[in-house]
Amino acid sequence: MVEILLDLLLALALILTAAAALLSQDLFRAIVVFIAFGLLMAVCWVRLQAPDIALAEAAIGAGLTGVLLLDAVSHFRRGRGTDSVVEEERG
Repeated sequence: MVEILLDLLLALALILTAAAALLSQDLFRAIVVFIAFGLLMAVCWVRLQAPDIALAEAAIGAGLTGVLLLDAVSHFRRGRGTDSVVEEERG
């Protein structure tokens, strides 16, 4: 009974974090929620007794992708988006 309750809570948390990441207007908040989604997905893989996939999900899905997305947002917020890169190449 406790395992079923844990699985239901995990499924609900996945649905809520996915919706929050998709519907967020703030890019930083969406990325942070996306990272949380990846970590919850890793916990789901552990519950499904697939620790190798869980490790890959945590490392790639939450870790590497999250860091790259945060770096991309920081570049755009500093004004180094695609428009400024194009202007530098023309100049």
